[in-house]
Amino acid sequence: MSAAPAGGPTAKGLRRRADLLDAAERLLSASGGAQLTLRAVADEAGVRLGHLQHYFPARADLLAALLDRVLTTSLARMAERTGPSADGADPGAVLSSVLSDHDDPPLVRLFTEVWSMAAHDEAAAEAVRAFYAQYAGHVAQVVRRQVPALDEAGARARAEVFVMVAEGAALFRSGITGRRTPATDAALRHTLRTLLTAPATP
Repeated sequence: MSAAPAGGPTAKGLRRRADLLDAAERLLSASGGAQLTLRAVADEAGVRLGHLQHYFPARADLLAALLDRVLTTSLARMAERTGPSADGADPGAVLSSVLSDHDDPPLVRLFTEVWSMAAHDEAAAEAVRAFYAQYAGHVAQVVRRQVPALDEAGARARAEVFVMVAEGAALFRSGITGRRTPATDAALRHTLRTLLTAPATP
């Protein structure tokens, strides 16, 4: 087993970082964004505040890392269904992967709290914008593959609308602001598939 690169994270350090993010995710889902302070996360993780700040000096760093992990996990799940490259992704598999996240109540609660934080905290908002920029970028690759006639700007616009619709739908499909029905699910799938596959208009 080779040693970690000089200056790079060790396996132990990566595990500790993951444990801290687990604690932050538990706290955020259970108690809300107002309770997501560095001290509260350190208490939840059972470590000293200074230990947490070694990995995440500010709350914005912690939130950005948490969102990055959520995106990485979501894209990994998508890759399991569609293959590792977005270029070859089947639109139906992409839809199933995205909508399956709505069936994870802790994940939906986490995002509702993150959105609330972003509305009041510019550092949190910046982390959220970066997260959705990456998410939309992945979807834009799928759109370009399905609709080669679309230019980059057109594919990006469709991808961003796809993300807007899918993320807003999470609130309704999860039961937070509404209830899903077979009819609304069918209409949602049709709308999202259209964004991914509809031919470019002149």
